Amino acid sequence: MIGAGLRWLDRLIAMTGKEFKQLFRDPILLAVLFYFFSADIYLAANGIHMDLRQAPLMVLDRDQSATSRELIQRFRMPYFDLRGELFDAHQAQALLDRGAVLAVLSIPPRFQRDLQAGLSVSVQFRVDASNAILGTLAISYAEEILARFRQEQALDRLGAGIQLQAVPRIEDRHRVYYNPNQNNPWFMSISELLTITTMLSLMLPAAAAVREKERGTIEQLIVTPLSPLQILLPKILSMGVVIVSGVAASLFLVIKPAFQLPIRGSLALFFLVTALYVFATAGLGLFIASLSRTFGQVVMLVILLMMPLLLLSGAWTPPEAMPEFLRRAMIFSPLAHYIELAYGILLKGAGLAVLWDSLLGLILLGSLLFSFGLWHFRRQFD
Repeated sequence: MIGAGLRWLDRLIAMTGKEFKQLFRDPILLAVLFYFFSADIYLAANGIHMDLRQAPLMVLDRDQSATSRELIQRFRMPYFDLRGELFDAHQAQALLDRGAVLAVLSIPPRFQRDLQAGLSVSVQFRVDASNAILGTLAISYAEEILARFRQEQALDRLGAGIQLQAVPRIEDRHRVYYNPNQNNPWFMSISELLTITTMLSLMLPAAAAVREKERGTIEQLIVTPLSPLQILLPKILSMGVVIVSGVAASLFLVIKPAFQLPIRGSLALFFLVTALYVFATAGLGLFIASLSRTFGQVVMLVILLMMPLLLLSGAWTPPEAMPEFLRRAMIFSPLAHYIELAYGILLKGAGLAVLWDSLLGLILLGSLLFSFGLWHFRRQFD
């Protein structure tokens, strides 16, 4: 019994070593892995912003007063990029139609005089909302600027000697946890890392298995004393080690030094969760390999599976913005559980006492996916 177990382990180690040798003999694949875990992470974190930055703005000021100029100066960097002044409403509309500017601020005549008289004044803010996200952000920022300007003008009109404590007001006190400066690269770098991990966990085990089909060596492996599990498990183990190592390298050599990401939780727990997630998605990779005959087919099927995994994960769209049936379907996306665990561990410092339900969901779902993929691929050996 012990001898059979040792032989089984010896064959597993030998086959795993074979997979590593094949990987390190492929310079193109190594270059792709290096790019994904370094440059791709950096570009995604540094190049994608979820807030408004330098939105091009033009002004149509029909009042030309000190008050109108004061309002215009509120629309400044880093949110708005004031490109200049217009003198014709048709010119403003033409710029919006061409997409040359994101917004046009129009200030009516008698703006200062009506404000000083306590009259209601309307300011027009036209936005190019062909990009709905940028348009919504621009309107939100403009509303905040105008509300603050309106409050200051009302206080000035009440009189310089009035006590501010006597003026009824509502104070909005924000408490920002885990990312107090709302540093966008912290979120985007982790999000991209999890996305890359998902894609490679699907692709690498499937590519390793399909490579045997393309080279005609799968038949040679079938007639050896190796069991189907001894043929498949080394591919998953080797690619899993490569992916987890890439995650560690990206975290410590790119994300942490480049963006000063604070790691508040247990690294051991994070890498354990990552290993579990890699094995869970590797089951889908084996399913892809069982349907594919070439590497090109693997790539197409990976893209086909990646989109629902991403869209049902909350990485691109907040769950609160999804319809109810899609929110319920998120339980079937392993990436949704992994995202909850990764952000909870890395940014919030949460442990198993808080994240046990997400970890349990990942284990159960991963076990089902891995068992299904292994069973489906083993049918080819029968």
